[in-house]
Order: sequence, then C-alpha cells, then structure tokens
Amino acid sequence: MENLTQNAFRALADPTRRDIVKLLASEDMTIGQLTDRFDMTRAAVKKHLTVLSDGGLITVEARGRERINRIEPLGMAPVLDWFRYFDQFWDDRLSSLKEAIERKDK
Repeated sequence: MENLTQNAFRALADPTRRDIVKLLASEDMTIGQLTDRFDMTRAAVKKHLTVLSDGGLITVEARGRERINRIEPLGMAPVLDWFRYFDQFWDDRLSSLKEAIERKDK
C-alpha cells in the first residue's frame, strides 16, 4: 500500500499530469487526443501516461489499434486516505487547543 501511495503522489506531483487527470475525468482519450491538448510531443505525453498508470490513477484499454486512457477512480483512494488522516489529525489538535483556551479564559 505504501508504494502505491508513493506512486500516486509522484504521479500527481507534476502539473501536466494533474491536467491530464482532469481531462480524463471528463472523458476517455487516446494519446493523440491528449497530445493535441498540450504543447509537447506524443512521446512526452506517453511518459506522463506511464507515470499515471504506474501510480494507479489511470488505466489503458486496447481497442483495435488505439489505446484508450481512462481515469481509475479507485486510484485516488490512497491519496484521499492520506489527506483524511491529516484532516482528522488537525481537527483533533485544533479542538484540543480550543478547549485549552476556553479553560484558561474561565
């Protein structure tokens, strides 16, 4: 699980890959369709897609000669779990701080 989380964060660390994820959240796309949206070569887009796939954030399906890239909704789970942990951590800490301040003021 730890490696999957690391790979997902690595994939999301790059702004271009985050943009690709946003596009794929709207519709499935081929490498060619994605390349048309970015000012980079097909090979560069393919490298980004490989990192996203390694991070579990997208899947690739072969349809004839085309390879269709699509978002993998469960791929965000490790990232969301990590954020939820710290969200709860800070909620707990801030609640404790609030209680301490309120006790001091009495």
